[in-house]
Amino acid sequence: MPKNLLIVESPAKARTIGKYLGPDFIVKASVGHIVDLPPSELGVDLENGFQPHYRVIKGKDKVIKELRAAAAKAGEIFLAPDPDREGEAIAMHIAQQLGRPLESYHRVLFHELTKSAIAKAVAAPAKIDVDRYNSQQARRVLDRLVGYQISPLLWDKVKRGLSAGRVQSVSLRLVVERERAIQAFEPQEYWTVTAMLQGQQPPPFAARLARLAGKKFDPKNEKEAMAGVTAIQGQRFVVEKLTKRQRKQQPAPPFITSTLQQEAYRKLGFAPKYTMGLAQALYEGKQTSEGQMGLITYMRTDSTRLAAEAVATVRALIAARYGQEYLPAKPNAYKSKANAQEAHEAIRPTNAALTPELLEAYLSRDELRLYQLIWNRFVACQMAPAVYDQTQAEIVAGQGLLRASGQVLRFRGFTAVYVEDRDEHGGDEARASAEAKDHDQALPPLPPLDEGQELALQGVEPKQHFTQPPPRFTEASLVRELEEQGIGRPSTYAAILSTIQEKDYVSKDQKRRLIPTELGYLVNDLLVECFPQIMEVGFTAQLEGLLDQVEEGRQDWRGLLADFYGPFQQALGAAKTHMRQIKGKGVETDVKCPLCGKPMAIRLGRNGEFLACSGYPECKSTSDFSRDEKGAIVLQEAAPDPGVACDKCGAAMVVKKGRFGPFLACSAYPQCKNIMALGADGKPVAKPQPEATGEKCPKCGGELVIKPTRSGGRFISCANYPKCNYSKGLSTGVKCPKCGGELVEKRSRRGKPFYGCDNFPTCDYASWDRPIDEPCPQCGHPFLVEKVGKKETVVRCPQPDCNFKK
Repeated sequence: MPKNLLIVESPAKARTIGKYLGPDFIVKASVGHIVDLPPSELGVDLENGFQPHYRVIKGKDKVIKELRAAAAKAGEIFLAPDPDREGEAIAMHIAQQLGRPLESYHRVLFHELTKSAIAKAVAAPAKIDVDRYNSQQARRVLDRLVGYQISPLLWDKVKRGLSAGRVQSVSLRLVVERERAIQAFEPQEYWTVTAMLQGQQPPPFAARLARLAGKKFDPKNEKEAMAGVTAIQGQRFVVEKLTKRQRKQQPAPPFITSTLQQEAYRKLGFAPKYTMGLAQALYEGKQTSEGQMGLITYMRTDSTRLAAEAVATVRALIAARYGQEYLPAKPNAYKSKANAQEAHEAIRPTNAALTPELLEAYLSRDELRLYQLIWNRFVACQMAPAVYDQTQAEIVAGQGLLRASGQVLRFRGFTAVYVEDRDEHGGDEARASAEAKDHDQALPPLPPLDEGQELALQGVEPKQHFTQPPPRFTEASLVRELEEQGIGRPSTYAAILSTIQEKDYVSKDQKRRLIPTELGYLVNDLLVECFPQIMEVGFTAQLEGLLDQVEEGRQDWRGLLADFYGPFQQALGAAKTHMRQIKGKGVETDVKCPLCGKPMAIRLGRNGEFLACSGYPECKSTSDFSRDEKGAIVLQEAAPDPGVACDKCGAAMVVKKGRFGPFLACSAYPQCKNIMALGADGKPVAKPQPEATGEKCPKCGGELVIKPTRSGGRFISCANYPKCNYSKGLSTGVKCPKCGGELVEKRSRRGKPFYGCDNFPTCDYASWDRPIDEPCPQCGHPFLVEKVGKKETVVRCPQPDCNFKK
């Protein structure tokens, strides 16, 4: 009897599932998508209903051949990629490549990878969801239409290498508009008057003047504040009214994708992309004392629903571990947002009995920290509320009424396990937050007080305050904003944040808050001018809603694309004519050239932005610049003459500032584009000589040599450059585990080394860890990696379920 074939997208997932299905199944992995739109062309037939032209991804022919061979011998075929739109697309494309009738395939949805969950899912399969697939297909085509037609426009008008995206560009707009709101903010002065009072028993406590002569006391300046001080100083302070109440604080819901990313950033300092990588590994399976198993449920979800069995397990754990008083009478239920995928669950441990302490020996430090966060949040969400005794005192002093509040924690409830962090506030929200400390759980207690009791005055303090601007976005608060505005979906948040930073549209300040770069401002402004509808937050959210309707079978996917493309095509045609030409001209400013008086323009150079005279080539004045807190341009003082001559043309070298710090550039630029690196001592660093490889150039037959990159890396280039421009990455000697290509050394935009497949962009495999051509002695994986940490460097196996290291 032939065995059944089950196909997933991840090798790690395949290993976990394979250990539970037994001898009747063969488990194979597609290693992600097997087909996609072509990287070098639009790949969408605009004249034939927006039909996408999918191509087999480079390097995936071998995978497809293996899957076809396995399918030819198999009985039933079960397709089990991730339970979301991308997973549905992978399942459909696999089905199309294997060639059996579509209705013959079984679609299996694994929301968690445990023995019982796998058995249940395989026992009750569904069919491929064509509506869900069409929703993914519509999103993919939408993104291709926008990205592949606006990006070349930016290359032509601004510079090569730029990109625009339906969601990424709107996210950039949020960051730009927040920064401009901060720059435009005018602080408003306000004052408070606080009396320090002493009752019959300690401690002393603060009471704020709230009303004066029957009116709300809200002083705007020192004079008004001092009038309040004068009115109450020297008066008798008597407790007029005491109000006591009990306040219950409910636990936060279990994690969904967005809240996990936010809280991991706040509590652990993890970027969303890093969080999702760790969560993927925990979901796909780790070795434990109970064998290989998935430790958390599927991590791309917007549902707060919890399975009844999971709730029963955690309630038993709460009663046993914390006591019956910590268990509410009935399970806590949480309402998901309107368009949530209720077939999914919230992110939770697959088995709450697997406490973080039991997994210390099996998880990396950061995997364990993230698991601890998920475990704590899940346990807390099913615990009793925290209970506070709150007291508010109204105190009369002459014509003044003062208020003081305090609270005492009466019962810890869920706070024994977990307390949610918060983002910073600004503007009116910040003042409201500061003035609402009565409701903060850290509010100190008041001493015992009685109505009619006279209090001793220790002092009165008038204090000046200023309203604060809205805060810059952090990665966590931007994810929250995207979710609240309905932009993107759980699977896209991390990618959006990575893209706008990798494209140098956004950078981070010293507090890791997001700031638009000059390039980010420029690209945003051009897109808002020429594509106002696409850049509109509400329109982007509306499209997300329509994609949801496609998945629900209430909207035709081709009709959605037709409705979008008509207006977009008109805007695209107008933009080709009317978009401002930045390349070669720059953006004129109101700063005057110090040499000729003409306006200076912001130019985009190879090493960053700079100011250049708009009268070029007659005037060649240039200057580095920065911006003050209001966004105004500030010229930077000229760096001292380094006294170094250009080794190519003999002109003087000048100090410039680029993305990787200061460097020397020839003053004869653009006629001479020579640059030199500067050492830590401020002196020029001698250029390393090319290193021979002994290989011949496949293009011209010249010698191949190893040369340094501007960012500190190395690459292989033809010695006959610039006559021959052949180059390739420096090989590590290790084969790509995804497609069989070569892993080569590369550098990120910020100069950090990483290792990627030489078949990029067809294959997107990449790792920060240096591969070593040495098989793992424990599991046989074909190579090891060198992991550089803050405290130590270790060589380990890259397989998530293998713990070998040395």
